[in-house]
Amino acid sequence: MGTKCGDRAIVLGGSMAGLFAARVLSDAYTHVTVVDRDTLTGATEPRKGVPQGRQVHGLLASGHHVIEELFPGITDDMVRAGAHLGDLAGNLRWYVNGVRLRRTRTGVQALTSSRPFLERHVRERVQALPNVEFLERRDILRLCTTPGHDTVTGAVVARQDDGGAEETLTADLVVDTTGRGSRTPAWLAEFGYGQVEEERQKIGLGYTTCHYRMRSDPYRGDTAINIMASPALPRGAIAAKVDGDRTVVTAYGILGDHPPADHEGFLGFIKSVAAPDIYDALQDAEPLHTPVAYRFPVSLRRRYERLPRFPRGLLVMGDAVCSLNPSYAQGMTVAALETRTLRRHLRSGRAPQPLAFQRDIARDAVDRVWNLMTGSDRAYPGVEGERHLMDRAGHSYVTLVQRAGTRDPHVAAAFLRVIALLEPEESLLRPTILLRVLKHSLGTAPAYLRALIPGTAERGARTP
Repeated sequence: MGTKCGDRAIVLGGSMAGLFAARVLSDAYTHVTVVDRDTLTGATEPRKGVPQGRQVHGLLASGHHVIEELFPGITDDMVRAGAHLGDLAGNLRWYVNGVRLRRTRTGVQALTSSRPFLERHVRERVQALPNVEFLERRDILRLCTTPGHDTVTGAVVARQDDGGAEETLTADLVVDTTGRGSRTPAWLAEFGYGQVEEERQKIGLGYTTCHYRMRSDPYRGDTAINIMASPALPRGAIAAKVDGDRTVVTAYGILGDHPPADHEGFLGFIKSVAAPDIYDALQDAEPLHTPVAYRFPVSLRRRYERLPRFPRGLLVMGDAVCSLNPSYAQGMTVAALETRTLRRHLRSGRAPQPLAFQRDIARDAVDRVWNLMTGSDRAYPGVEGERHLMDRAGHSYVTLVQRAGTRDPHVAAAFLRVIALLEPEESLLRPTILLRVLKHSLGTAPAYLRALIPGTAERGARTP
């Protein structure tokens, strides 16, 4: 990028979203500073600032594509260092409602690794950029603005290891990637911008993770086993090969039905999920630590794009905008997709217009995922929220797609491409997929759903 948008940009938070932002900002600003309260350099274990760091993490295929765009060759580097790479439907074993999706080759790569491993490789690439610096062990205190609060001009931080000494960092642009605990809503209210509208959906998710050394191979050429929760059995489990010659196993349940954090209770919970593969494999495995629990009560979205005005010099990204039910593994991928939008705005050679940027990431990255995720969660009867006819039809059709995917590899691949955010959910209604779904589902679809599909109601009624 030839034209610079400004002299200095500050990224608040060294999260994955912050690292992605710093990478693209380095092309557009002379100096980029990443500020975080943790020690980042050399970190190989889960960080205090990422309490979910021990849990299983997934980088969806669309997010993987963005990371490779930002850091060419990083996939090969990670595989050489111990990550695992496989085909989305050919090497990942998926169960829906206790039945395995048909195995097929999609040509879509899926990477499995631990969160600290992935974060370290991305961070090292960012730290190698000559115009990026990291300020670690700094608490972020407040934003600096012009007297009328119309422009953000920097941030005040405090050193943790110097008696709390304050530093004022000036910048042409400040990007908040501090996660769902972001204080930007409070700062905007203080500056006179009003309350940021929030949307919440209570999910009551709890998940527990333990790493194992496997004494026998349960994968048989696969890289991961994903036994998905369903409204009929709202418990699930994931086992994946990760770096360090380990397997990470995470079990999860919703609406307060949480897996215990002791070995016996953890295994008992895994035994109750809809397929036996993971439980059977753990009978001959060595646990490497005590199971670690994490709770995620509510999905949260902040509607910055709906504010009538926004201060110049400030952007908000990542979980600070939208914190998603982690069982769908979409958070890092959404942050990566937001980075594409940031890069597009920076290519103008001018500082991004904040409100336009917030509207664009809502449209380009957040809307679709939020609607898909919250709609999927409302398939569980205990999750609050209105269910309209189209919601019911959508839930029923997805059930049919999943059923067909256990019999038809083309449907399985189409379903997984939607999960990986490579295709919109509307792609499942393409004639070629719709016909395959109907072939395996006529006679089992609810009448109200058949009525929405022209020409199928009568045929469905005749199907024995």
